[in-house]
Amino acid sequence: MQIRRLTPADVPACQELSADRGWLREDRRWALLIELAEVYGIDAADGGLAGAVTLTRYDTHAAIGMMLVAARYERQGFGRALMSRALAAAGGPVCLRATDNGRPLYEQLGFATDGSSVTYVGTLSGPRPDLPPTRPAGPTDLPEILRLDADAFGADRSRLLRRLAGFGRLRIAAGGYGASWRNGAHNLLGPVVADDVATAMALCTDLADGPIRLDISSYQPEFEAWAADRLERGARVSLMSTGGTPPGDVKRLFTPFTVATD
Repeated sequence: MQIRRLTPADVPACQELSADRGWLREDRRWALLIELAEVYGIDAADGGLAGAVTLTRYDTHAAIGMMLVAARYERQGFGRALMSRALAAAGGPVCLRATDNGRPLYEQLGFATDGSSVTYVGTLSGPRPDLPPTRPAGPTDLPEILRLDADAFGADRSRLLRRLAGFGRLRIAAGGYGASWRNGAHNLLGPVVADDVATAMALCTDLADGPIRLDISSYQPEFEAWAADRLERGARVSLMSTGGTPPGDVKRLFTPFTVATD
């Protein structure tokens, strides 16, 4: 059971692994994670990947995501081996988002549940309510976006945001910013960081273009109720951590960069 660091050449195999478990193939997210995070995998004896996991490091903590084991390799220790490798590499507090299937393993490894997150998908349409104004963000807005993000997230994720600025759409408002980027069949709206729910709603409304995806935590009941009235409810996952609760102001973190990195 040899674990290796994956490379850009492994993106198609990662997509096949996702499809094997009924997940979206998400070529852009896998490519981004391999470029900016650490992705570990185990090669399958019959080709492709038997399993994979991602680790994104910040200056205060790390996030584990995309923990996947091919169906034909279930219950053979692959998931535990990959998680143990990621936790050893993290070397400190770690957070993750757990499906019901994965939560028992994470609890055995010392993770505790801090909350939950629900995915909403669909087309955000209808008249724009009376919300704060937003505008497209340009290169000169990036320092302010990085400041807003670090203040709310509690850690430096400027490397991710600088990369996102190269291919995503960014909008800024008084006391907040939001991003939209194509991931598979949807435009993923995230991160969305704002001082209040009205600003978060405005950013999402002005960023929405075609089918979108929002991942909303249980810390944002008013924002989730707004999304539930307009979009289709998807899967629910548990927010878990070990070694301490991740820093940041959860009241200002409306959507993650991706569920794999926050």
